[in-house]
Amino acid sequence: MPQASDGLRAIDVDYLARVEGEGSMKIRIRDGKAEITEFGIFEPPRFFEAFMRGRLHTEAPDITARICGICPIAYQMSSAHAMEQVMGITVGGQLRELRRLLYCGEWIESHVLHAAMLHAPDFLGYQSAIHMAADHRETVELVLRLKKIGNDLVTLLAGREIHPINVKVGGWYRAPSRRELDTIVDDLVWAKEASLALVQFAASLPMPELEQDYEFVSVCHPDEYPYNEGRIVSNKGLDIDVSEYLDTFEEIHVERSNALQSVIKGRGAYLVGPLARYSLNFEKLTPDARKAATDAGLGEVCRNPFQSIIVRAVETVYAVDEALRIIDQYETPAEPAVPYEVRAGVGHGATEAPRGTLYHRYEVGADGRIVDAHIMPPTAQNQQSIEADLLSVVNGALDLPDDELQWKLEQSIRNYDPCISCATHFLDLEVDRE
Repeated sequence: MPQASDGLRAIDVDYLARVEGEGSMKIRIRDGKAEITEFGIFEPPRFFEAFMRGRLHTEAPDITARICGICPIAYQMSSAHAMEQVMGITVGGQLRELRRLLYCGEWIESHVLHAAMLHAPDFLGYQSAIHMAADHRETVELVLRLKKIGNDLVTLLAGREIHPINVKVGGWYRAPSRRELDTIVDDLVWAKEASLALVQFAASLPMPELEQDYEFVSVCHPDEYPYNEGRIVSNKGLDIDVSEYLDTFEEIHVERSNALQSVIKGRGAYLVGPLARYSLNFEKLTPDARKAATDAGLGEVCRNPFQSIIVRAVETVYAVDEALRIIDQYETPAEPAVPYEVRAGVGHGATEAPRGTLYHRYEVGADGRIVDAHIMPPTAQNQQSIEADLLSVVNGALDLPDDELQWKLEQSIRNYDPCISCATHFLDLEVDRE
């Protein structure tokens, strides 16, 4: 372990695997206490909001889908909802159900990938899922098949699994037939049992103890577990329409980071994602998903960020249940999309990406072209909560050697499945001890 000339201990980690994008973390420990914990992002901005200006509003779902290769559906849905608000239309009935079905596919493939392949190795002491497969081959094979089913569902509905192309403002370019949807039912029936097994596997992992007093924030719908629609609600009194989002939340710039950080005005940090959705909407899970959560030892509210791996598995059970329900009740709509007249206006959309609430705002001119765009992704909203978690973890593990402390901190960051970007995986971790 290298020693600095002034006696400070330093740890440099060149690469943090199993997250998306480039970031850094610096920790200062003085007098036995961590005073500063920084989760910085040096990934350069990609300027999606800027180069959308002047493009047709109909291009928004396809352009924003390129922001993320793991959860493109969330970007398409948030942009489509915002544009539909501008145009004064509502997508309902079977067209709306198909959107929920598409979200099911994304949640399945994303949750399974992260929970079992990217995060589980932390709990079991493996460097990667490849190393884990030597001792847990059946679990890894089950997870790979389960992820493929999620991808297949996205492909069936939207044309391809990465950056799908069938979603449009007003609905779909083409609606599938009932016969087409029936082709995936047998796989989803198998996926139900596989997802329940995934919950059991996640619940069996050695779980660090940490309870945080988060302000949970999520889209909340009165009748269904949140995917596409609802109000923005928190466990500490927030209850607003999506159009009030920017009146309530603001983004701030921190010098060490190229990513803006989001806070609730006058209140500070908050948490979006699986823990928030689960804790605010537990009663709207399907009966089997609720039972799986209870059997896994979860209460109706979960404040341990490490247990997010279990919650992701529970949400996978829900996604499979919801997919089977929608297909069972599906009737091919007469038209694949709702017609509308182009008009000027401002629209807002917020949906639940696997990683948390994804907010879009657009201003559109009378010619149908985008005048302004504003996008707030989940990881930007969670950055301050991530830092608070890291500080708690460090102060609770100061007696650990640097390599073990580094491992635990990386595990803590991966609780969030952070989508820093879709670029090179990189983390620079520096720990100084006085």
